[in-house]
Amino acid sequence: MTLTDRLSPRSQQALLVLGVFVAVTGGWELLVWLTQMPAYILPAPSQIASQLVSMAQQALFWRDFSVTMHEVLLGYAVGIVLALVLGVAIAQLPLLELSFMPYIVAFQTIPSVALAPLFLQWFGYGLASKVVMAALIAFFPILINVIAGLQATGRDEIQMLRAFGGSRLQILLKVRVPNALPYVFAGLELGAVFALVGAIVAEFVGAKAGLGNRILQYNEQFNIAGMFAVLIVLAALGMLMHGLVAFTKHRVLFWVERHDRDA
Repeated sequence: MTLTDRLSPRSQQALLVLGVFVAVTGGWELLVWLTQMPAYILPAPSQIASQLVSMAQQALFWRDFSVTMHEVLLGYAVGIVLALVLGVAIAQLPLLELSFMPYIVAFQTIPSVALAPLFLQWFGYGLASKVVMAALIAFFPILINVIAGLQATGRDEIQMLRAFGGSRLQILLKVRVPNALPYVFAGLELGAVFALVGAIVAEFVGAKAGLGNRILQYNEQFNIAGMFAVLIVLAALGMLMHGLVAFTKHRVLFWVERHDRDA
């Protein structure tokens, strides 16, 4: 029995992830050293790590970090509320689905970058425009999954509850909502990442503070290592938010995981 056979699947995955990280960063560092690549074109991982340490010691960085997190969390919360309310309404009323879904799909195809200047004109350079953009981009994947989950409920379960005199509200709460939760959490996982993307896109277009604004400042200064450092922070934030939603999903939908293991 080899060492990998004794390890759990999660431990094996952790080793693989660590191995890929070491190989990529080591090869990157070696490439920059061998080619003498200028830092304003491609900085070495050691230079990016040094920039990360330097940023972490700056009070201004933590202000930018706080601003972006405020925008993301508010936008994410607004997107969740709107998606849940509209998703339940559309799933319950076929007339609303026929009326609104074509417009929702059409609006979703518009690139977010094209909408950011409009929001900037309407809501200004402050917090509001960033929250609206984050909420809008997080809204669509959550909405689609809410509708799909509520409509995926089996007819037999609904007819059985109706046979016992269940009201429309009881069918929604006792049958449709529990069956829709896996879909809803899938949308929440995507929405968490998209909310971060929306806030950064809005900051690129116009902002007084935030991590997106910091990336633009580093770009003007040809501080490519600083840009990579901020991108690493954003990637870590996205992974953290996605992980928190996934952790909540495992706690709430414990019966789904148990059913999968039994199957």
